[in-house]
Amino acid sequence: MGKTALVTGAASGIGRAAARLFALRGYDQVLCDHDEKGLRETEEELVNLRREHGESIGNATAVRVDVREEEEIREAVRIAMATYGRLDAAVNNAGISGERHPLHELPKSEFERVLSVNLTGVFLGMKHQIPEMLAAGVGSVVNVSSILGVVGYADAAAYTASKHAMIGLTRAAAVEYSSRGVRVNAVCPAFIRTPMLVRAGVLDDPEQLDFVESLHPIGRLGESDEVANAILWLAQEDSAFVTGHALMVDGGYTAR
Repeated sequence: MGKTALVTGAASGIGRAAARLFALRGYDQVLCDHDEKGLRETEEELVNLRREHGESIGNATAVRVDVREEEEIREAVRIAMATYGRLDAAVNNAGISGERHPLHELPKSEFERVLSVNLTGVFLGMKHQIPEMLAAGVGSVVNVSSILGVVGYADAAAYTASKHAMIGLTRAAAVEYSSRGVRVNAVCPAFIRTPMLVRAGVLDDPEQLDFVESLHPIGRLGESDEVANAILWLAQEDSAFVTGHALMVDGGYTAR
């Protein structure tokens, strides 16, 4: 029996790139997202990979999930176990950027909305993923935080708070479960060429794009596949002595 991964936020961007990479490494997967159209596109991409490369490519099952809803998270994990019999890796990637406001103008409802997805969603994911890994005595959870999990950014208080808290949650879980075979880590991407940046208008504005690229000593934006490679490394036994870590995938952003 092959390995199984569960990926949230799999409809686009980093989540889709991670799903593609897990499939190429032979993992069966449960793909989760609230965006049903994007989710089906990811699933179809993996089906096409399997047609092209054969049975070395893992199977994929798409499940519509709102990560704020505990029952939907629980059901996705149940489907993983019922369909594939195991859960070796979980990638809690679903997240939103939220509206941009100075903190004193940030509506309470918007603050709570961002935290409900970016933080509570990750908590609920781990709450239901980890017991299955504990039962097997092995597993790896990778939470997708951000450079804003370790530094501040103007007009992004809710997002920054959620990503800082996610790293704290990751470290607490690592301390609790690593001695029982379950590792928990985070990746912290900088500005990555994803639909989130498209929606923010960064990629369509040459002046804004130049500015954002200049924030990275490497001189460019990151690509989703580059983050996915870091996720895969943390998910697999190559990183067996790594737990409770927040891995920067940031082109040097936080090195300044």
